[in-house]
Amino acid sequence: MLTFTLKSLLSRKLRLVLSGLAVVLAVMFVSGSMVIKDTLNRSIDAQFTGAYADIDLHAALKPAVEAEGETAVVPAVDAAAVERASRVDGVAEARGLVLTEGARVIGKDGKVVPGTGGPRYGESWRGESGLIKLRSGHGPRAADEVAVNAGLAEKAGIEVGDRVGVLTNEPRQTFVVAGVFGYSGDRDSIGGEQTVAFTDPVAQRLMLGRADRFSGIEVTLADGAAAGTVRAALGKQLGGGYDVLTGKELAEKASDKSRGMLDMMGMLLLGFAGVAVFVGVFLIVNTFSIIIAQRMRELALLRALGASRKQMINSVLVESFVVGLVSSVLGLAAGVGIGALGADMMASSTDGLQVAGLGVPVEAVVTSFAVGILVTMLSALFPAVRASKVAPIAVIRAAAAPQGRHRGQTWTGGIMLGLGALLLAAGLFGSGGASLIIPGVLLAFVGVSLLTPLFSKPSVQVLGAVFARSTPGSLGRANSARNPRRTAITASAMMIGVALVTAISTVAVSAENSVAGDIKRDLKAELVAMGEAGSASSASIAPAALAKIAEVPGVRNVAAATMDTAKIGKENQAVASWQDWAKAREVLGLKRVDGNIDTLPAGAVIVNESTAESRDAKVGDRIEVQLQRGDSHTYRVAGVFADSTLSNGMVVPWADAEAGFRSKQPSQAYFQLAGGADESQVRSQIETRLKGSPEVTVQTRADVIEMFSGGFAMMLTIVQALLGVAMLIAVLGIVNTLALSVLERTREMGTLRAIGLSRGQTMRMIMTESVVISLFGAVLGVVVGGALGLAVARGMEDQGVSQLSLPWGQMLAYVVGAAVVGVIASIAPARRGARLNVLAAISHG
Repeated sequence: MLTFTLKSLLSRKLRLVLSGLAVVLAVMFVSGSMVIKDTLNRSIDAQFTGAYADIDLHAALKPAVEAEGETAVVPAVDAAAVERASRVDGVAEARGLVLTEGARVIGKDGKVVPGTGGPRYGESWRGESGLIKLRSGHGPRAADEVAVNAGLAEKAGIEVGDRVGVLTNEPRQTFVVAGVFGYSGDRDSIGGEQTVAFTDPVAQRLMLGRADRFSGIEVTLADGAAAGTVRAALGKQLGGGYDVLTGKELAEKASDKSRGMLDMMGMLLLGFAGVAVFVGVFLIVNTFSIIIAQRMRELALLRALGASRKQMINSVLVESFVVGLVSSVLGLAAGVGIGALGADMMASSTDGLQVAGLGVPVEAVVTSFAVGILVTMLSALFPAVRASKVAPIAVIRAAAAPQGRHRGQTWTGGIMLGLGALLLAAGLFGSGGASLIIPGVLLAFVGVSLLTPLFSKPSVQVLGAVFARSTPGSLGRANSARNPRRTAITASAMMIGVALVTAISTVAVSAENSVAGDIKRDLKAELVAMGEAGSASSASIAPAALAKIAEVPGVRNVAAATMDTAKIGKENQAVASWQDWAKAREVLGLKRVDGNIDTLPAGAVIVNESTAESRDAKVGDRIEVQLQRGDSHTYRVAGVFADSTLSNGMVVPWADAEAGFRSKQPSQAYFQLAGGADESQVRSQIETRLKGSPEVTVQTRADVIEMFSGGFAMMLTIVQALLGVAMLIAVLGIVNTLALSVLERTREMGTLRAIGLSRGQTMRMIMTESVVISLFGAVLGVVVGGALGLAVARGMEDQGVSQLSLPWGQMLAYVVGAAVVGVIASIAPARRGARLNVLAAISHG
């Protein structure tokens, strides 16, 4: 039986290739994502290991607030702590140093030099070492001198002797570039970082805000001293508030911070793989169903010769195993190539990152074969069970037995759809929220997929009516409705992809329109100054410039704010502060929900409604808040305002923000204009006064809406890429089905050709069948995806989605694109069908 199965498989090589293409794509994305992540992880580890190789031990105070994805503000270490560290047995030298993020160089265009994938450090000059090598000039000696790393010098186009502006925790100051340095291994930067080195007093003042303070203590061990012993002694000497790390641990900590982009890329590629696997299941099920239908007489003959049902099932599963094995090998090879290319592309976008040698992790190999083989065999299991039920009497039949009604599938689909609808209703109108909506959407989606055969025949009859005016069109329409189950499974690949992207697009468009509507309704300022990406905590505006802007004719009101992250209990919380809360409330159009939001006295905070609910905070309650700097504060909740796109979280008094926030300078400013003021003229004057704050740009209300919409645009771009993957697999599915159908209907096509159907008409007949199936999947996809997307958007009302919208233009584009896909998918099968030898086709058995 095994020999027969293998010979049967090898005699149908085209079928083998078509069956495995979807699996190849899925395995390629899975293995590619793992290869990229492994290669870049090793590259980053190598970079940072070299950066900290000459550090024995490093001691620093633990940050008060650590936020994921953000750099924590490290508390300043005093000189007394450095002295205590130097007295520990086994310490040869203890040296205080300054190295923190926040120094940004202003380029010759007047704007901050763009980042290159790494942090922007400000440090105290430590001199040359095994790591740092001067390329030109000398280290900073005077208060107005700096040295910069070679990567930053190249990016900014500066050299020794140039004067540059530098932004730190203080407003812009100008320095002379005294030197340019690189790193061991002829590196211009480490992981794309940009570093500005000052003299010790200047670094302390600009980066830490206090003289005679350090960000950490660098410890050199005495000869023969054990690192573990000295580390324990340092911890005891300095106290429990310190972290004492080895150079290796510092390297691991630094490299972990640089892996955010890798994790995002890995999740994206795995998302593509998930779509490929999910859609590919339908393709494989359909392929094996058609194959078994075509081999009905062959299988019945085997039964008549004594083959058992178990042998029949094993025969189909062996065939699927071979398909999965071959597909896994090809997909893994393609994934390694994609991984190598992706790693090089990502490394090239990060200055100074040297790519490690290409490696294929064991988990990539194991996962690839597990996905490829298991998915293929599980997809073929149900067709295999059907194959085992073939009666020996079928050997004398002239045609394959008609398919059953598949009542089990219908009942299962109906139950899943009903349960999904119940969960959706409970989530939308009850208290379950997203915890019920998401599983409800998934159940409803799978339920619709299983019920597709019920309405495939009437649907394709309606969709095919437009083609039925000609004989080829009428025949193609009839062929698409001939086998509803096969049509439904073939169209499911298209339906799943289109439904997925339609649902996500619906949520994105609804959220985008809600944000735009909220800004138009609430924002009372005609002009806004903020970072180009809306960054609240990194940009800075010189307070003196805001004072001058308030005097510009036509400016009626100036409201300035700064943002940060604080800690309440064990959780982080977004916090904001405004120089003048009364002006801010007017500019943002905030609405009172409870308490008093008109004023913000010392010792009080005001929160938005969602924050109050999540924190179970009521007016009059007292909560303890730890800001980035200083001791914790106990605040009284003075008032609650309605959720707003422009301002959410917790608002603290300005005096506390100046002392405790990451930066004491405003990061955003809103400008209300007087009636009749010329907006363009006032904007020009504001921009002139903000030249000393190059991180911010002045934007109109329309610009702000467009900026907030940028995230949704990126989401839609990713969605289109997912659609591309689904479309590609849909093409494979339709090609596969049509190719096997042409083979199945060889005698029928020969007869049609014999009675006068031309080659061109034969091609149009097959093309019509392909287009109708493709349109059926797309139309069903936009209907199902739109409905489920609206349900999810409705459930996101607490997240600010107040308007439900459908992406009509994109939905139309999906349907038109599906028709084009149908035409493309039909080309090869149509040419094959048109070129059949008429006499050979008629005699085909």
